[in-house]
Order: sequence, then C-alpha cells, then structure tokens
Amino acid sequence: MSESGHSQPGMYGPGRRRRRRRERDPGLPGQNLSGPGRERRDGSEESLGPTLQKTPIILAKPPSERSKPSQAGAPSSSSSSSSASVEKPIVLIKSREEGKPALSVDGATQGPGIAAKVEKEGQRPTQPVYQIQNRGMASAAPGGSVDPVIGQAKLLPPEKMKHSIKLVDEQMNWCDSAMEYLLDQTDMLVVGVIGLQGTGKSTVMSLLSANTPEEDQRSYVFRTQSQEIKERGGNQSSGIDFFITQERIIFLDTQPILSPSILDHLINNDRKLPPEYNLPHTYVEMQSLQVAAFLFTVCHVVLVVQDWFTDLSLYRFLQTAEMLKPSTPSTSHESSGSSGSDEGSEYYPHIVFLQNKSRRDDFCPRTLKKMHSVIDKLMMHSHLKYKGTLSMLDCNIFPGLPRDYLGSEVNLFLLPVMDSEGDEARAGSGAPLFSLLPGYRGHPSFTSLVSKLRSQVLSMSRCQLSHTILTEKNWFHYAARIWDGVKKSSALSEYSRLLS
Repeated sequence: MSESGHSQPGMYGPGRRRRRRRERDPGLPGQNLSGPGRERRDGSEESLGPTLQKTPIILAKPPSERSKPSQAGAPSSSSSSSSASVEKPIVLIKSREEGKPALSVDGATQGPGIAAKVEKEGQRPTQPVYQIQNRGMASAAPGGSVDPVIGQAKLLPPEKMKHSIKLVDEQMNWCDSAMEYLLDQTDMLVVGVIGLQGTGKSTVMSLLSANTPEEDQRSYVFRTQSQEIKERGGNQSSGIDFFITQERIIFLDTQPILSPSILDHLINNDRKLPPEYNLPHTYVEMQSLQVAAFLFTVCHVVLVVQDWFTDLSLYRFLQTAEMLKPSTPSTSHESSGSSGSDEGSEYYPHIVFLQNKSRRDDFCPRTLKKMHSVIDKLMMHSHLKYKGTLSMLDCNIFPGLPRDYLGSEVNLFLLPVMDSEGDEARAGSGAPLFSLLPGYRGHPSFTSLVSKLRSQVLSMSRCQLSHTILTEKNWFHYAARIWDGVKKSSALSEYSRLLS
C-alpha cells in the first residue's frame, strides 16, 4: 500500500480497498469517491431515482434508433458532461395487479397506449403475445380459416346407435330425441313397417338393421315380444320407434295396426278418448290409419308383414290409408290447390309384402304363383309401387324357373320360421349315415333368406319424398309437419264420423 492510498495492481481486491477507505473516512458514510462509472462497474446498489416498491420494467428504444453519443469512451470520475449526452432511458413501472395504470419515474401516469406505441416501434415485448382464435367463430374470421378442432369433429363418423328411440310415443305425440343422430346429408333411405299384432315386425326390422339371427333376441335394437307378453296376448311396440344405421338407413318400427290388445287396454283402463271419437274401436282404427298414412308419405320403402295368406281386411285397410294419405306439398302456389288431383306430382312409396313364418308348402312354385296373382288383383287399382322392384327369382331361391313363370310379379318375399333348435334335433336323429346332413326344409336357411331380403330392400331406388331434396335433418322436420297434419286431417275426421 502506497502513501496515496492506491493499491498495487494484482495484490488486493476491490473489497479490501473499500474496507480501508471506510476506515480512513468514518465521518462520510455512503460517499462515493470512485465516480459514477466505477460504481456501475462494481455493482453498486445505489439507484438513479426514488426508491421503488415493485420491480421496474425498463422499456428502451432499439439500438438502431438510439442517438449516438458525441464521445465514444469509457466514463470516468470526471466525465459527467459526456454521460449527460447519452439519452436517458424511460423507466415504466408496470403494476402486477391488473387494472392499474403504469407509472413513470417522474410520477406521471402512463396509459396502455404508450407501451403499445413502443412495441410498434420495434421494441421487444416484455411478455409473450399470443394470437388466440375464437373457437366456434371460424366462419366470422377475416381469412375464412376453419378451426382444426371443428374440422376434425366434422370428419369423425356419426355416433352409433345401440338401441331404438321414440319418434312417436304411446300417446301419439311427436318426440325430438332423434334429431341429435341426424346429419346434413341427402343420401339416406327410410324403411317403415306395418302389420297385425304378433306377425314379427320388430324381429324383421332388427334383422334388417343391426342384428343377426344368432344373437339373443333380448339384445335386438327393436324390442321383441317377451314370453310374458305373448302369454297375455299383449303388444310390445307402442307408437313409432326410430333407429338409424351407420350406412344412413332410417328404420321405423310401428305399433300393430287394428290391435286387440290396445283396444282392450283402452276399455279396461277407462282411458279418456279425444272428443272427436265416441267409441274405443273407432279410435284404435284411426290411430292405425294415421300411422299407415304417415309411413306412406315419409318412407321410401314400407314393409307389410303378415304371417298367413291372406287377410282381406288388411288390403282394405291399405287402400283406405292410401286414400287418406296427405298430398305431397307443392313448391308453387299455382299448383298447391290441384296437387291432390294431379297423380304425377304425388309421391307413393315402394310396398313389399313380406310373408313371415312361411311353411314348406308356401315355397312350392305353384303356390308362389297363386300368391302373386292374388296380390296383383287386390292391388291393381292402387298407386302404391307394389311391383317391379323386388324379385325372389333374382335371389336364386327357385333355380330353373324362367323369368316369365310368375306372369305379373309383385314385391313378395317369403321368410320361414326362425327355428334353429328343430334343425339341430333333426340332424341328431336318424341313421348315422344321415346324422351329419341337415334336414330337408324345401327352402334355403332362414339366415340366407334374411340376407337376400336385406340386400334387395336396401338396394331399392331412393326417390325424392317431396319436390325438394331433403337432408336427414330436413326430413325430420318434414316428418314432424306431416305427422301434425295427419292428426289434424279433415279427411280422417270425416272418416271417423262415418264409422261412428
């Protein structure tokens, strides 16, 4: 250590120099003798402004826009004039609590526009800035960009139904629960079914839609009659049930027409009838006509299921329902009054007569020819498409029969009794030589016939139900309007008055 107080370089550190300086001048606490430049280099904690309570955020201009100092040299203890030439940085205190304005070093209030102005001038932002896109408002975006989450959701397959739901409940009221399963696409097929009680309508519709004969009937999408209901002579289905497949095929299962169990329920439970119906049997018949007329308007294919050939009252019922069918809505006001009389503008569905639980004699070619002839004579005055769209001869069920054997071929299909236990018992009995051979049926198996029926029904033409092309959701609203119109139809009211 020399007399002047300066240490020799490399012998003592800055801490030893400061300690000896404080021992020499105890009366001057906090005095800085090394100059402002040396103090910043040594890491002094002395601040340039007033004491701050919160951590400051310094916002400075980019290096390209800063004013160059007049002298380029290291600051010393006597260079106060050169340090003043350097532009003083703006110190902004950003509050950590949201909603409070920022304060500058001189106490002036700074608005949020100052920070935004500095950022626009090229300053690096103190916090990351995120461009957040509002999901669900992609159509309102200026660039027309689609949210990837929404786009991926649209590409996903629709939700698969596991069981049927109600389209019309047992009080004949419309239900809206089927709307969530429908899409905005036009490639659809609507298949409905009508028939008397106990003919197997729900079983046939389940086999055509989603189930196989090998499955347990309790797992069918349309509930079939349980053993208890069969013993009581009751009906399982009530109203109209709805089911749609992944192939966009809509199946409508209905309650039995002219059902004695529904009539018995009305009489024994003393249910109040609507004021326009006086007798219970009139109300049951009008319910059946409403369902049939509704299916004739909103379906592409209607299956008429019967378990014996033939009931003349069933064909009389079909002709009455066709007569009471609502007219197809017209697009023009000029033809709205004459749409009912113009047969070319009216829509009529395909009718398929399904002979369920057929016996071996029904598959005889001569018996089959008589069935076609009787149905053709009974339906000859009908506008329903009852012929030309389904053929058992195309299924190779009757090999060797020519195409012109049936003459006037109608849409008739035969299904045998679904009985697998009888086949196994028949195969296990008899001589050992024939024990492995299946018993003689006189027709193909039930499983193969159901598969052929399904392929023919689902391949039928999908005509327009109205004068405009309907999507699935539009079909739902169209069907709701038709059902409301059927219930309030003046023709049905007049017919019920004649019956009573």
